[in-house]
Amino acid sequence: MNKLLALASGFALAAALPGHAQNADFSKVEIKPTKLSGSVSMLTGAGGNIGVSSGPDGVLIVDDQFAPLSDKIKAAIASLGGNGKLAFVVNTHWHPDHTGGNEVFGKQATIVAQDNVRARLLAQPAPREALPVVTFKESVTLWWNGEEVEVVHVPHGHTDGDSIIFFKGANVVHMGDQFFNGMFPFVDLASGGDVAGYVKNVGDMIARIPAGAKIIPGHGPIGTIDDLKKFHAMLQATTEIIRKEIASGVSLDDAKKAGLPAEWKGWATEFVPVERWVEMVYTSFTKK
Repeated sequence: MNKLLALASGFALAAALPGHAQNADFSKVEIKPTKLSGSVSMLTGAGGNIGVSSGPDGVLIVDDQFAPLSDKIKAAIASLGGNGKLAFVVNTHWHPDHTGGNEVFGKQATIVAQDNVRARLLAQPAPREALPVVTFKESVTLWWNGEEVEVVHVPHGHTDGDSIIFFKGANVVHMGDQFFNGMFPFVDLASGGDVAGYVKNVGDMIARIPAGAKIIPGHGPIGTIDDLKKFHAMLQATTEIIRKEIASGVSLDDAKKAGLPAEWKGWATEFVPVERWVEMVYTSFTKK
């Protein structure tokens, strides 16, 4: 297994993603709530962005970051109003910076996720309280706080268990790690992720997401459909460059040395610099 796939396997991922080092001092992390539309808000802290629906029915959250942050997350949720009782946790995928709080919140709420999320959490292994108890293959709908909340599985993109959540009344969409706003994404090839699938999923969402929607990315600031289109354009352009190199017989090492044109370098982060994005794309398109 190459270094990229080895890193992607297991909990090493959480230690490396921007903004959520597993060895961080969580006592210094601040959970910041931002109201978006209707009953829906976003919480940022250390890990994947959290979506919250808080209203008369109670609270539904999308993802839950890390267990040591649970008390801070609860306090942030309480500040949003509603009756404050947590009823549902929806996981966008299995990675620990999105499911680490399951072991705490699963004691009081029903965890909902795509079938493959439960399978991958079982393989960790995760504690019983952290496991989804309601799973689905393609989609599931929750009627919550006066609106339809549709949870839709997208195939083989960031992982093999990704879901995108549509808060239809509020016109808010949580894309999980199918959207890294303003940066190269991480595609977990060891967990069934696929770069071509990732690009297709983003394109499909652009065609589906309503005009004016507020889009919660897995990482990065709240986005718009224009931000998602820019992200998709980057994905298409950079993957096409690397695909042409593969077709011309360019080796992985030489492709990494060549990098990408200057116009795309601003998408690099410490976790996914240009060379690592090139390696992910190259590896995905040449895997057997």
